[in-house]
Amino acid sequence: MTGVAVLAMALAAGGPASAQVWRSDQGDGTYRNPLLFADYPDPDIIRVGSDYYFVTTTFANAPGLTLLHSKDLVNWRLFSHVVPRLDDRPDYRLDNGKDAYRRGLFAASLRYHDGTFYVAVTPVGQNTRIYRSRDPRGPWVMNELDREAFDPGLFIEPDGTAYIATAIGSDGTIRLLKLDPGLRRVVDDRKVHYNAGAEGSKIIRRGQYYYLFNAIPRRLGLTVSRAHSLYGPWETRPQVDDRSGGHQGALVDTADGKWVGFVMLDAGSIGRTTNLSPVFWQDDWPVWGTPDAPGRVPERAAKPIAGFPFAEPATSDDFSSAKLGQQWQWNHNPDDTRWSLTQRPGFLRLRPTRADGLWRARNTLTQKAQGPRSRAEVKLDISGIAAGDRCGFGTFGQYSATLAVSRDDRGAARLAMDVIESTETGPVVKDRAPPIAFAGSTLWIGLDLDFTTDQGRLSYSRDGKRWVAAGGAFPLAFAWRTGTFQGQQMVLSCYNAKPGNGYLDIDRFTLRAAR
Repeated sequence: MTGVAVLAMALAAGGPASAQVWRSDQGDGTYRNPLLFADYPDPDIIRVGSDYYFVTTTFANAPGLTLLHSKDLVNWRLFSHVVPRLDDRPDYRLDNGKDAYRRGLFAASLRYHDGTFYVAVTPVGQNTRIYRSRDPRGPWVMNELDREAFDPGLFIEPDGTAYIATAIGSDGTIRLLKLDPGLRRVVDDRKVHYNAGAEGSKIIRRGQYYYLFNAIPRRLGLTVSRAHSLYGPWETRPQVDDRSGGHQGALVDTADGKWVGFVMLDAGSIGRTTNLSPVFWQDDWPVWGTPDAPGRVPERAAKPIAGFPFAEPATSDDFSSAKLGQQWQWNHNPDDTRWSLTQRPGFLRLRPTRADGLWRARNTLTQKAQGPRSRAEVKLDISGIAAGDRCGFGTFGQYSATLAVSRDDRGAARLAMDVIESTETGPVVKDRAPPIAFAGSTLWIGLDLDFTTDQGRLSYSRDGKRWVAAGGAFPLAFAWRTGTFQGQQMVLSCYNAKPGNGYLDIDRFTLRAAR
C-alpha cells in the first residue's frame, strides 16, 4: 500500500439493502453447498419433532455457543446463544495483557431428551460443562464435571442413560464416560476404541448398531465406526475426505425416516463452513452422496425436506431495538458501562475502552463476514469522538484492517487506515496509510470482501453515495495458530490508550452482495 489512492466509486447509498449474499436454497427443490457461506465451525445438528437445531463454536466471543434453527436443514436463522457471558476470568476480560483468542468455547455437542435440551462443551483448560434448558431460547443452567473431555460427544439412550465420547488429547484414544442420571458426574470412564488422529466424536444409534463418527483432520476427513455395544468392539470405515466434503460431522434423521450428513469444511479465509449431504445405506453402513456418486458430498442436491421458504441469519441492523441483534458478538466479555443502545435511541453508542491497539481492545463488536463476495457499509456520527480516541470499522482476524477516526488536541479529525498482522510474537503493523483530514460529523465507511481472491478494500464517503478508496487492497486469511481461529470477522471498534470521555454513534450497518 503506497500512499492513499483516491478513487471515486459510484456505489449506491447504504439504506435497507437486502442482506442476501449467499443463497443455498436454489428455489427449485435443490440446495447448494455450503449451507451458510460464513464461519459456522464444529457443527452439531439434532432434530426435535419437525424442528432442527444447530450449535456452533464461538471461542472467546460473547455471547457464546450460537444456536441456529431450521425446518428443512437448508434454510437457517439465528435462534439463541447458550452462554450470555464467559466465566469471569482475566483472559475473558482482556485483563492484565491476557486474551482468550483461539480459546474459550468450541466443539460443543447438542442433544435432546424428555423435554430438555443439553449442550456439552469443554472450555479450553477447564472441565467439561453440561448446560440444560427446557427452552432452547434459555435461560440455560450449567453444572461442571470433574474432568476435561476433549470435543465431548454427548449421547443419551432412550432410557435417559447418558454418555460422553471423547478422543483424549486428539491422539485417537477414544474413551466413553458414563454419567449419572442427572448428568452431573462421571460414574464410569473407560477406553473403548482407538482411531488414529481421531477427534470430534459424535454418536448416533440406528437399528441394532451404534455409530461413532470421528474427524481425522488433514488426512482421512471423517470416519465412521459401528458396534452392537457402546463398549465395542468397533469396526471402522472411511466416510468422506477433506477434498470430497470435509471433516467433523455426523448424521441427523428426518421425520420421514431419511438420513442426512453434515460435515465441516476448511474453506480458507472465510473460515470453516458446513456442508450437507444425502446419505444412503449399504449393509447397515452409511454412505455419503448418492448411489451414482458415492463417498462425496455433492455441490448440489435435492433438498431433504421440501416446502419451506428461503431464510438466512440476520446481518443488517439499524439499531432501533434496545437489545443487540443475535448476529452481533463482542470479541471478549464486554464492559457494559462502555456501550449503550438507549443513550441515543436508534444508535449504538460505543465509548472507548482503554487499550493500545485493536487486538487488546475490549468491546470490539463482531459479526461474521459473508462469502463469496460481500459489501458492508456503516453510517457513523463522529461528532462525539475525543482526542486520543480511535474508533472505526474494518476486519478482524489473521489480518485486521481498520479505517478509524481520531482527533488531535485541537479537535481536528482525521481518518487512518492500517493493517495489523497477528504473528506468534503478537500483532504487528503490516501496512499503514497516511492520515486523511476529514471535516464533518457524518461518515460512511465501506468494506468490500472478496473471498474468491482473498482480498479486501476499505472506502469512505461523506454522503453514502460518492466513495473514496482508503489505501489499497489488503489480504484475507485464516490461521488457527496466530489468528483468532475464526474466519474473517467484520468489526466496529472504539478504544483509547488513555481514559477518555468520547464516544462513537453508529446509525446503521448494512450488508449485501458485492456488485
